[in-house]
Amino acid sequence: MWLQAPNINCTHGFSTRHGGVSQSPHNTLNLGGSQDHKENIVINRKLALEKLELEPDNLCFLKQVHGAQVRNAFKGQQEGDALVSNKKNLILAVSIADCYPILFYDETNKVIGAAHAGWRGTHAKIAANVVQKMLELGAHAKNIRVAIGQGISQSNFTVGNEVIEQFETAGFPTECWKGNRINLINCNIFVLKENKIPENNIWSMNRCTFENDFFSHRRDKGETGRMWGIIAM
Repeated sequence: MWLQAPNINCTHGFSTRHGGVSQSPHNTLNLGGSQDHKENIVINRKLALEKLELEPDNLCFLKQVHGAQVRNAFKGQQEGDALVSNKKNLILAVSIADCYPILFYDETNKVIGAAHAGWRGTHAKIAANVVQKMLELGAHAKNIRVAIGQGISQSNFTVGNEVIEQFETAGFPTECWKGNRINLINCNIFVLKENKIPENNIWSMNRCTFENDFFSHRRDKGETGRMWGIIAM
């Protein structure tokens, strides 16, 4: 049900597609979207949060718009693609089905963050925006540990020439793509290092959403479920 990062020492997880009640093609642990029955999503969310001993009433989540807006978290929903907080018990959640969930934690200064990073958010350097917002809440870059969850791998992510040109114009190094295939993990690591996050503080799962354990919007041609990346203190 949940996969976890070795460098994040607080309650967190990246969900798989296993352990819920939804039927095909959303089987089984679908945590969002508009195609599945709402009652299934409610049950799945309850099951998933209970597994991590978290209370649904503390959930902070987003209406995601594939941008780079970072919000200070509060209970309930707001529009944006990342959340930060220095408050205990709040659950920061981002939804994914090919885009990358990125979790942030400064254990020393007690600040957390969560970002939804597709190619648009990555290009707009949403990871940098999260770091900046965390610094405003008292974090220090040298203390922030970052975990990048599952997302679409370079081998499965072909884009048009205009997208490659946008990344090149934005200053991303050429090792972030090969031909028309973008490596979003490398892109986000570049942004994090550019913002003084030590490389040894960054961990990546290095798993692709095309694998059977995950939902994938591209692989399933839009008929699929949603996973979460969540973090809480």
